[in-house]
Amino acid sequence: MPDAPQPAPQPQKKSAGRDLSAAIGVGIGLGAVIIASLFVVKAVFVGVVAVAVVVGLWELTKRLDERKGIKAPLVPLALGGAAMVVAGYVRGAEGAWVSMALTALAVLVWRMTEPPEGYLKDVTAGVFAALYVPFLATFVAMMLTAEDGAFRVLTFLLLTVVSDTGAYAVGWRFGKHKLAPRISPGKTREGLLGAVSFAMVAGALCMEFLIDDGTWWQGLLLGLAVAASATLGDLGESMIKRDLGIKDMGTLLPGHGGIMDRLDSLLPTAPVVWLLMVLFVGSG
Repeated sequence: MPDAPQPAPQPQKKSAGRDLSAAIGVGIGLGAVIIASLFVVKAVFVGVVAVAVVVGLWELTKRLDERKGIKAPLVPLALGGAAMVVAGYVRGAEGAWVSMALTALAVLVWRMTEPPEGYLKDVTAGVFAALYVPFLATFVAMMLTAEDGAFRVLTFLLLTVVSDTGAYAVGWRFGKHKLAPRISPGKTREGLLGAVSFAMVAGALCMEFLIDDGTWWQGLLLGLAVAASATLGDLGESMIKRDLGIKDMGTLLPGHGGIMDRLDSLLPTAPVVWLLMVLFVGSG
């Protein structure tokens, strides 16, 4: 007797790869804390940024130690990183650069208390961590010093989130052509177009209605720049995580990973938005 025909397998639905319910809940909670601190007391928001920087440094240095045996000194990085964010808010770019230099010096000196083996790789990783996390975060604090600083920071956050959302939504639904398969197989060219489109529209609206003396065409350019920097930032951290052989930097945020997994696109975007805001409407 011939075998009975088997039913055709049902096509599998695309999966987001994460717990969306948890991710949305955590995202809403973080957004509420950020918005509340941003528009109530600016100094509180600076504190939120400093805490995020310290936690991000802890995640990064912990993973470097676990996966590569690189012991970047956390204590001078954490203290210097928090001071860097505060200095950027109080003293601007000059304060940020001085704090960065002193943090790098502290890393070099602190590591001298340990045996010399691995000194070069440890301090190199430490200086890299200081540049990558707190120094880039100081541009958020510097944005906040403008008269409409809260709305500049809000625009920066909205455009970055909208860019990431556009890339995810369009890439998940229509993505077929890989953008950088060796670095991040999930990213597609279609997703990049989604990020650019979403961010440019959001940028035009934000610059027209939120920023003093801003215009819609400036928002288009700002959105394009944000989509590019956010994508490059995401790819940059993906490169780090692939080198370390991990999926996420941490587990602190359910559905998101760690703090660094949320900062990946924000950190490199901060100096881009700060610079374009200064060029378009002045330092405020």
